[in-house]
Amino acid sequence: MTKRKIVGITLYILFLLVPIYWLVNMSFKTNEEILGSLSLWPSNVTFDNYMVIFTDATWYSGYINSILYVSMNVVITLLVALPAAYAFSRYRFTGDKHLFFWLLTNRMAPPAVFLLPFFQLYSSVGLFDTHIAVALAHCLFNVPLAVWILEGFMSGVPREIDETAYIDGYSFPRFFVRIFLPMIRSGIGVTAFFAFMFSWVELLLARTLTSVDAKPIAAIMTRTVGATGVDWGVLAAAGVLTILPGLLVIWFVRNHVAKGFALGRV
Repeated sequence: MTKRKIVGITLYILFLLVPIYWLVNMSFKTNEEILGSLSLWPSNVTFDNYMVIFTDATWYSGYINSILYVSMNVVITLLVALPAAYAFSRYRFTGDKHLFFWLLTNRMAPPAVFLLPFFQLYSSVGLFDTHIAVALAHCLFNVPLAVWILEGFMSGVPREIDETAYIDGYSFPRFFVRIFLPMIRSGIGVTAFFAFMFSWVELLLARTLTSVDAKPIAAIMTRTVGATGVDWGVLAAAGVLTILPGLLVIWFVRNHVAKGFALGRV
């Protein structure tokens, strides 16, 4: 690697890290210091902003709500997408390509298109302001992407493995769980990563379909304006804590994501 490439990559990484560093820097400052002067590090480090997050039920309940409906969405997405992707990868039926393309068009549509139907439907059946409501709404976008990713991984598994397992006396559920799924664990990791990231950062549906009991942290962060103005320190601390779950997920599935890029399906 030439020096020019090293310098370019270094500058690019610094460019990406500066906003994150500034967010962390602000989270350890008071509002007076944030608004008063420009400094690269806090003059008086304070943990009060984080204490507000961990002691105020309005704040920490937002994180709990987000984790709950995101986890539910990832589980539902995988449970639906795995058998659907297997069908697309192993069987040919009338309209299979058209159905596969139709699934992807749902993923391409903006969430605002489905906002009013979801709101009216959930209000009618009593699912408004529940975790399952947001999880199911996000499935409309995550399931098509999950099917597309998993179908690519499953198509790379030779069909002879299926036939050999049936000859050996394996039932389909036993074969699918004990033999087939371990062979595509990288695809499952990649799918879970993308489902998590979309559901975690999506705001429009999550904010509209909840009010109190299931309000996510992203929606709570937009309501930091009080009588004294914006509480910048608490908002920065909430932003730092919002980034951490994504970093943890990336850390655990980093090898699977790299393999997904290598296989050309991500």
